[in-house]
Amino acid sequence: MGRFPWWGWLALFWSSGCWFLAWTRFEWMQAVQAHTFAPLWIGYIVVVNALTYRRTGRCMLLHRPRYVLSLFPLSACFWWFFEYLNRFVQNWHYVGGGELSAWEYLVRATLPFSTVLPAVLGTAEWLSSFPRLSAGLDRFVTFEFKNHTTWGWGLLIGSAVGLFGIGLWPDYLFSLVWVAPLLLITSLQLIRDEPTICSGTAQGDWRTLWAAALAALICGWFWEMWNFYSLARWEYAVPFVQRFKLFEMPLLGYAGYLPFGLECLAVADLCLSRKFSGVVAYYGAAEGGTDLAQRKPTVAER
Repeated sequence: MGRFPWWGWLALFWSSGCWFLAWTRFEWMQAVQAHTFAPLWIGYIVVVNALTYRRTGRCMLLHRPRYVLSLFPLSACFWWFFEYLNRFVQNWHYVGGGELSAWEYLVRATLPFSTVLPAVLGTAEWLSSFPRLSAGLDRFVTFEFKNHTTWGWGLLIGSAVGLFGIGLWPDYLFSLVWVAPLLLITSLQLIRDEPTICSGTAQGDWRTLWAAALAALICGWFWEMWNFYSLARWEYAVPFVQRFKLFEMPLLGYAGYLPFGLECLAVADLCLSRKFSGVVAYYGAAEGGTDLAQRKPTVAER
């Protein structure tokens, strides 16, 4: 384990300053206080990469920079898809941003949305450097899609029906917002006879899935915590579970972050695995720390 890098300290101070501005109401900072979300999360992304670098001597920010940069536009498109689904279920809405035109909203929202995948996958990489955190999950219960075509078409039809049903019965099927996209991505990969994020479970290896799910839960806690006192923020209206909350999020709502973490990993694997080899394998290699430190990036990853 090495020293915490200087750029990590710089990002930590940056994030602390953005956090302070997000939760205070200085008149002289009024013009920018509604725009602190993206700078705050950019700082988080750098800090979590610094933590990984300290443990393993490597991190994707330094050793896979093209991959990290590719995550930002992909993340923006990824989260806009969830915003589209939310038009049907109306589970969250934004307040405090003022009156915006459609183009103003598009520009101001896209930058924060672009930080989702780098934050979750950067956190997953850091968590993967703690072998004890996933102890026993490398030889856990085996699960395999034995017939890729049958499973693929079955999941495709099921996810399509689920997404269609969201529009008809949003109060009862809203949870499918966080499950159906994962099934849809997996179905497309199975139909094309490609590896999925679940391929390792055929040998009983659940470590990568566990790291991604836990990473999203950790990011979710920071999302909800930093959102709570921010000027521009979101609020929830989730049927049946509004009574008990942690910050703005109903307690049961945090369970949605677990499949969301898998979706983050799956969409990166689906969209970037051909350009950047071994997207899922990279996080698997991070288990144990030393293997990741020894792994050399491919030409495409540099």
